[in-house]
Amino acid sequence: MARFSSLHDAVAEHIHDGDTVALEGFTHLIPFAAGQEIIRQRRKDLTLVRMTPDIIYDQLIGMGCARKLIFSWAGNPGAGSLHRFRDAVEHSVPHHLEIEEHSHAGMATRYQAGASGLPFGMLRGYAGTDLATITPTISWVTCPFTGENLAAVPALRPDVGVICAQQADRDGNVMMWGITGVQKEAVLASQRSIVLVEEVVDAFSPHTNGVVLPSWVVDDVCLVPSGSYPSYAQDYSQRASAFYSQWEPISKDCEKFLAWMDEHVLATSDHAEFLASLDPALLEDIND
Repeated sequence: MARFSSLHDAVAEHIHDGDTVALEGFTHLIPFAAGQEIIRQRRKDLTLVRMTPDIIYDQLIGMGCARKLIFSWAGNPGAGSLHRFRDAVEHSVPHHLEIEEHSHAGMATRYQAGASGLPFGMLRGYAGTDLATITPTISWVTCPFTGENLAAVPALRPDVGVICAQQADRDGNVMMWGITGVQKEAVLASQRSIVLVEEVVDAFSPHTNGVVLPSWVVDDVCLVPSGSYPSYAQDYSQRASAFYSQWEPISKDCEKFLAWMDEHVLATSDHAEFLASLDPALLEDIND
C-alpha cells in the first residue's frame, strides 16, 4: 500500500547506486524534481530508462549519475541536442555512457511486457532497420499460428519507476490525465515506485482519458507542487518554454553546466528551493 512521504525520503529509501531507474513522462508530467533529488543524493552507476530522455536526463548524465541509457529518442524538445548526453557518448565526459536504443514502439512493448509479467513482447517493427543489427535486445520469433516473422524485445523491469501525476487521494490512489504515455506501465513493471503529485484530494472527479493507479501498486506518494517543472501538468501548469531555450547554451559548456547545477540543484535542499533559485522570469505564466 502506498504511503505518503517526502521526496527526499522516498529517493533515499528506494533508489540505490547501480539500480535501473525509469523516470517516465511524455511531454508533460515529467518527474524533474525526482531527477534532481537523485542528483542531490549523489547516486551513481544507474541504468536510466526512458522513452524520450530530455533535460532531466541531460542533468543526470552530466552529473555522473548514469552508467547506461535505454531509450528511443533523446533531445531538448524545441531547442536542440542534449549536450551533456552527447559529451558522454562522444568524449566519455564525465565518463563513458553505454547506450541501448529502441524505437518508441519497441520501448512501449518492453514496458507492456514487464507490466504484464511476460518475459518478452512482440511487435511488427524493426524490419529493414539498422537498429536490429546493433541493439542486442532485438530478436525475432515466428508466430506459431500464422508463420509470420515478428520482432521480439525483452521485458523492461526497472528496479524503480518514477512518475508525476496530478492527484492522489488520501488512501494513496493516484490519478493522472492528459497525455499519459507509458507512465502506468512503468509503475506496474517496476519493483518499486515513486509518484509525485500536484495535489492530495478527498475524492477524484471524472476526467476524460483519466488513469487511476490503485494504492497497492505504488510504494510512495510525494506531494511536490510543480514537480514536473519545466514541463507541465495538464490543468495545473503550463510548459516553461523559456527554460528549455535557455538550457541550450548552459548545457553546451561543461563548466557553465557544472556551475549552474551547483547553484540551482546541489545548493538547494528541495524542489521548492530550486524553483526559488531561478530567475523569476522563468516562472512567469507557468500556472494556469
